[in-house]
Amino acid sequence: MPTDRLDRTLRAHVAALADQGTAKGAEKVITGVKASGKGRGPRFFLAGEGEKTFLKMNSNNYLGMAMRPEVVAAEEEATREFGVGPGAVRFISGSYRQHTELEGRLAAFHGRQAAMITSSAYASVLGTVVPLVTKETTLISDELNHNCIINAMRLARPQEKKIYRHLDMAELERALADGTGKRALVVTDGIFSMRGSHAPLDKIMELARSYDERYEENVTVLVDDSHGIGAFGETGRGTEEHAGAQADILVATLGKALGVNGGYVAGSSALIAFLRETTPTYIYSNPITVGEAAAASKSLEILDSPTGEELLEHLREMTRRFTDGILELGWETIAGDHPVTPLMVRDTAKTTALVRHLYDQGILATGLNYPVVPKGDESIRFQISAEHTPADIDIVLEAISSFVK
Repeated sequence: MPTDRLDRTLRAHVAALADQGTAKGAEKVITGVKASGKGRGPRFFLAGEGEKTFLKMNSNNYLGMAMRPEVVAAEEEATREFGVGPGAVRFISGSYRQHTELEGRLAAFHGRQAAMITSSAYASVLGTVVPLVTKETTLISDELNHNCIINAMRLARPQEKKIYRHLDMAELERALADGTGKRALVVTDGIFSMRGSHAPLDKIMELARSYDERYEENVTVLVDDSHGIGAFGETGRGTEEHAGAQADILVATLGKALGVNGGYVAGSSALIAFLRETTPTYIYSNPITVGEAAAASKSLEILDSPTGEELLEHLREMTRRFTDGILELGWETIAGDHPVTPLMVRDTAKTTALVRHLYDQGILATGLNYPVVPKGDESIRFQISAEHTPADIDIVLEAISSFVK
């Protein structure tokens, strides 16, 4: 077999990941859904588990939009009319009315001049950062930014790269003060998804404006708020709304709180016109389907309505109920308003055991162990959804309380 030696090397690599505890391992496959009812949220069937059902506490579907009848109906209607795929990239014949309508809705929702959708937020970050970085750019990033930002920085070729300690505004200021490029691009997550902490965007923007005159082509701030939009802020407008400050460029996803698929970037009309001409992940990749675009528009419409306000308030109530419950049980968490709620276990073996205990109780949760996180920071990342009911939250808290520490 011509790849036998390569296969040996690849198997050894995966085995080493498993030994280190960083391998993802076999994926759990969902085979069915039991709809919400009688004071409980939806339950899920998994391959190999028969009729046992599971409560998801590790989903990004923060508002439960993915299963809302109105959203499903919008996708089905558009799919029946236009088919299941766009058939081409945007600049050939893959742009449909639903794509441009969604872009207009997103721009208006975020108070921007324009927006551009892509196949994912990952593609949006790569396709925005790399074209904006020149050989005369100072590129600055928070050390705990998402993998998409890390890889965008690897692909970009700036004059210099600077990494500041997580949320350390003094280090960010030094990086801006010492930068030597014609332009500076500061990139940060809005919500840091491992712990639900958020960037102090108001302070970041103050620093960017105070050093703007040092750079011939401005200091520009890009925030990836994929976990924030629809789950954070009074009306679901994310970290910008919470901080009372607007970044120059906003990247986010349609695949978390909006419950669909795809990503987008919003900003000035000049920026979006530039990106449509220079972003490889936009130019050379099919867009999301027409049905997905229609569904995302419906989700955005719901979010920006009284129903959306009710969903957000329920999400906040369930988050508080869970956080308070963890503390009452004597466990540690990291305070915050975002529905990502970490339970700090601070021990690898105990984290693994608790995740297994929860699974046995029919609860899906994600453990974060060393070396994925530093020793002493081992935790379980719980994610609250508007689909969760008080009874669901209490079931999870009871399962945690029955674990022998």
